[in-house]
Amino acid sequence: MSTITNTSEKNASAFVHIPVLSRELIARLKINPGGHYLDATIGGGGHSRLILETFPDVKVTGIDRDERAIAAAKANLAEYGAERLTFWQGNFADYQPENVRYDGIIADLGVSSAQLDIPDRGFSFRHQAPLDMRMDRTQSLTAADIINDWDEEKLAKIFYEYGEERLSRRIAKQIVRQRPFQTTTELAEAIARCVPPKYRYGRIHPATRVFQALRIAVNQELESLERFLDKAPYWLKIGGRIGIISFHSLEDRIVKHRLRDSPLLEVLTKKPITPQPDEEAQNPRSRSAKLRLAQRKET
Repeated sequence: MSTITNTSEKNASAFVHIPVLSRELIARLKINPGGHYLDATIGGGGHSRLILETFPDVKVTGIDRDERAIAAAKANLAEYGAERLTFWQGNFADYQPENVRYDGIIADLGVSSAQLDIPDRGFSFRHQAPLDMRMDRTQSLTAADIINDWDEEKLAKIFYEYGEERLSRRIAKQIVRQRPFQTTTELAEAIARCVPPKYRYGRIHPATRVFQALRIAVNQELESLERFLDKAPYWLKIGGRIGIISFHSLEDRIVKHRLRDSPLLEVLTKKPITPQPDEEAQNPRSRSAKLRLAQRKET
């Protein structure tokens, strides 16, 4: 086992967070002794740890686009060793398991709490940071490229479609008029200034939906999710289960339809499973989470 460097320790510390809907997911995944499971969004390894704890011979393959997440999961789960835990860095839609078939597949979608809390990633306007938002830091497209280079019509379109922002045209017009923007806080302040006072002081910050839309566009999240869900059923053994946790209606709609429409799957959740009150109290970020599951049929 390799020595954990200070950088790895910092990454591991940053990526420690509470896995969402863990009781419901682990119970319904029906983990088998000796089973092999795919965690398609391993993050800090919270859900993977719970899988590995069930039986001493269970194995997990973990995927993540973020190199910091992979480093953190390796550090956080180092006790399980290479025989039980392997990793692949990249977009889960591009993964090829070759001849492996899994007893179960899980994915916890969206940006992780750790990514939101690391200022230099640029996912949150709570910190002044470069407009980045890349989950995979090797890709070229950033949020700054979109904000500063895309035309007004294209900006309004992604704000409306990916952020469900009803003031998308007004915000896009203001951004084009005022750009270039360099930091998250600059952009958030410009958005807040251009909306009506009632909107500005509402339940959520007026930049929230725009930032969601930018993150989805930068990382091509919805297209990747669709491709992943088209492929993943073929990676399951007969009787194997897939559980997907989503955090907003755009993701949940794709998950619902892809699981339902797959000829290989039987849907196990007519309605999504949502967090219990005790989990919401302990982890407020879990409130919007929805879990859907399906099982590979005999075909």
